[in-house]
Amino acid sequence: MSFSRAIAPKTGPGHDELTAAMVGIGMRFAASGAVSPNIEDTLFFASKEGMDRDDLRSLALLVTWFGVHSAWVNADRLTRLVKTRGSARVQAFWSALAGWQFKDRRFARLMALATKERISVLSSASTFLVKRHGEDPRFEGSPIRVAANVLRDRIEDVLSPAELACIHRAYRNRVQMGPGYRADAWAALEENPRLTASEVARRTYASFATAWQVRREFVIVNERL
Repeated sequence: MSFSRAIAPKTGPGHDELTAAMVGIGMRFAASGAVSPNIEDTLFFASKEGMDRDDLRSLALLVTWFGVHSAWVNADRLTRLVKTRGSARVQAFWSALAGWQFKDRRFARLMALATKERISVLSSASTFLVKRHGEDPRFEGSPIRVAANVLRDRIEDVLSPAELACIHRAYRNRVQMGPGYRADAWAALEENPRLTASEVARRTYASFATAWQVRREFVIVNERL
């Protein structure tokens, strides 16, 4: 049977599952965290919760998290998700975040998803709040419009890179190897060395070739397998 590369999970997480995943990648909610959840899945579904369902707390934590951890996000995977599965509001949000982090050219394709007209984060009262408080400086002139007092930005609301590397296996590997599919594939094998290349690829959204090569290298390093 031929291998078919996955782009996204078949179904999105429920509310509690998403909260656990957000905690698992370093966002401080008063909840138990999942163990090493997929980073890009979590970011994407959190942005849907924020932009499509008006969950401003999730959106605020997501923006703060991205400001701290964007260097270790798999930009290719995130772009694929947002482009193929994101609503116009979600695409505008990620285009704005990419513009905020414009020095990281890995997110250039996300910037290109900008909508022609600016989208208000709040469906109501946006004009009044912007006139009263001004715009959030992180998104001034971006594809989204958000008042300065809407998305709370507290660095203590997210784990630091060092803290997250201690609890999230794939994130730690990304810090060591770079934020790509190889790091996630290696982490999957560290968790379960008996995974086949196809299973590794499906769990990490990597190509079969990447998963096969990482597994070969993993077996060489761990000769007992």
